[in-house]
Parts: sequence; structure tokens; C-alpha cells
Amino acid sequence: MSDFKGILRLALQALVRNKARSLLTMLGIVIGVAAVIVTVAIGSGARQSVQNSINALGSNMIVVQPGSLNSGGARGGFGSASTLTPDDGMALAHLPGVAAVTPTVTVRAQVVANDNNWQTQINGVAPTYTQIRSWPMASGTMFGQSDIASSAKVAVLGQTVVGQLFPGGQNPIGQTILIRNVPFTVIGTLAPLGQSGIGQDQDDTVLIPYSSAMQRLTGLSTVNSIMVSALTADQVSAVQSEVTSILEQRHHIPAGQTDDFQVRNLQSIAAAASSTGAVMEFLLAGVAAVSLIVGGIGIMNIMMVSVTERTREIGLRMSVGARAATILNQFLTESVVLSSIGGVIGIVFGFIGTMLVAALAKWPTQIPFGWVIASVLFSGLVGVFFGYYPAKKASNLNPIEALRFE
Repeated sequence: MSDFKGILRLALQALVRNKARSLLTMLGIVIGVAAVIVTVAIGSGARQSVQNSINALGSNMIVVQPGSLNSGGARGGFGSASTLTPDDGMALAHLPGVAAVTPTVTVRAQVVANDNNWQTQINGVAPTYTQIRSWPMASGTMFGQSDIASSAKVAVLGQTVVGQLFPGGQNPIGQTILIRNVPFTVIGTLAPLGQSGIGQDQDDTVLIPYSSAMQRLTGLSTVNSIMVSALTADQVSAVQSEVTSILEQRHHIPAGQTDDFQVRNLQSIAAAASSTGAVMEFLLAGVAAVSLIVGGIGIMNIMMVSVTERTREIGLRMSVGARAATILNQFLTESVVLSSIGGVIGIVFGFIGTMLVAALAKWPTQIPFGWVIASVLFSGLVGVFFGYYPAKKASNLNPIEALRFE
């Protein structure tokens, strides 16, 4: 232990004697570690944001969408086959393991209230929509099943629409809005959700009964999609299989034929998004790690210069009894201390850089502390790897020739 303390003290004294050179040598490690932390924080934050956005839609949710229409050899792509109906949704609601179902009709339209207007997304849904999305009400009430049955002209507004149509803190409850010149009475407002992981404003929406959207806005008997929520995450796969089976029966699709619908669950989408985000995170970290390699090469160059400059010192120490292993350990310790201090400083700058990115660019960031520990360990390994050759060269010097060195 005393030998190690002595070697460490000598290493620190040697580095302090050449402050400017030591700081410039550490610069590559500082930049490398800081770059790794900032890039990983950006990648991890983006991945978590996408994950949260998907989970906000309902982690147990299954989405049924129209399939592809094939007309005269021309394939229209997914969504071109308008085959889903509200009755399909009613049939799915009775399946075991299903918590809630809502048909969804989506249109974009100009909404007018008094002297204000705003183009937004109109979602025709069932009363269970807020349950499936785990979306609480801010004020008023959600429309009920009786409103669906009567195709009632009632609406629930997202907070963005409230701010655009009723500025200055006006109470929208009881007010009348026009959607494609059809009057709807506002009966409630939704709690704010903010932006999704892809930057979409989730609060920029108006909810109305799906029957009203079909009868008064689209004039169609089909819906854009059906959202199904399973009771638990463990039941998602079983419910998805049941949904596919029931819809194949209802749409009279023979075995072996392509379905005119597609069924997706958000767990698989979330897993794919998470996997893609992880790959990008490692890619960004790998690019930033190149700076650490460059910093390590800088350490090796400086240590080689240091060995040359201190040849006489090395010869003198050997002549008074210092062993080759002691000389090797001293120079290797200098290299590791240099890179480790640079790693610690790099972590500080990495945290500062991450906070600046979050504050100025408004990007989501998240610093995984595993990467912080890995950065310190990696910078230490860089010191060992690139410092070993100069240290070995120093330990192999002939004492007599070293003393004669000019």
C-alpha cells in the first residue's frame, strides 16, 4: 500500500510540474466523455419519449385498421379497404379479456366558435375512448351511450382547441361550435396531455360521438379504425387472436385468403420503437467514443515525450535501486491518473451540456447512470492501454545509457 501511495504521489507531482501540458492532454478525454454522455442522454431521452407516447395510448391496446383494397390489379395499400363497421366493434366488445372498445372516425375540419376558428382533428369515438386512452376530464362530462344512439350533437374539446376558440379564460361548457356548419354543444374539456413522441399535439382534438361523425360529417357507414383494450397486458396476445378470428368470420374471409383488415398491438410497436432507439443510442455513443480513442493517442504521444525528457531522471532512479517494475508502474499510473481526471471533468461537462440541450433545444434528455460509470471506467482503460507502451519503454531503459542521455 505504501509503495502504491508513493508511486501515486510521484505521478501527481510529475503532472503538476507540467500543468499546461497535462490539461491539454486531458482535453481529448474530457471532450470524448462529455460527448458520450450528451449523445447518449439525447438518444435515451428520445427513446423514452417515444415509449411514453405509446404507453399513453394504452399499453394494453389493440388497433384494428382497414386492410388493402385490390382493384383490377392495383393495390391501394393499408386503409384503402373500408370494411370496418360499428357493429364489428360491438361484436368485439363481448369477447373475454376485452375491457373496452371504441370505433374511431377521424376527419380534419375547421371549427368555428363566435369570432374564432381553428382547423383541428375531429375524432368520432365511443364514451369508452377516454378509458382506453387513460385520458381524464378537466371539466364537464364525457358524452354517454344515449348520445351515441341519438347521434347527439355534443362535443368534448382538447385544451389546444379550448385556447384557440375560447381565449382569455372563457368557459367553453355550454357554448356552441360549428363543425362543417353543423352546430355542436360543448359538454366537457379534456385534461392536457402535451406532445406525443413524434411531436404531435395530442390536445389539438375535438371528440364527438362516432355516430354523429358518420351521419353528420362523413356520410359513411364505415369507420377508420377500432380500438380494443385488453383487461391485462398478459391477455393482449390472446385477445388479438380472438379479434382476428371474429372479424374473419364476420367478413366471410375464407381460410388462406388475405384479411381485409390488419390487427396490431401497441406492445409490439413499443418493442420495435425501443429496439430502434437502443440501436441509435449505441450508434451515437460509438461515434462519440472515437473522441476517447483520439484522446488516448494524445496521452500516448505526451507520455512518450515525457519518457524522453525524463530519461536522465529514470537512469538516476534505477542507479539508486529502483526496479524496472517500479518505473513501469509510475508512468502507467501517470497515464491512468491523467485519463481518469479527464473522465471526471468530462462527466461534469457532459451533465452541463445535457442541461443546455434540454433547455435550449427543448429536446427530451435522460442520462443513464450506467453510461456515466462506463465512461469513467473506459477512460481509465484508455489510460492503461495507451500508457502501457511508453511506460514499458521507460522501464526497459539501460541505467548507464540513461545517465549519459543529453
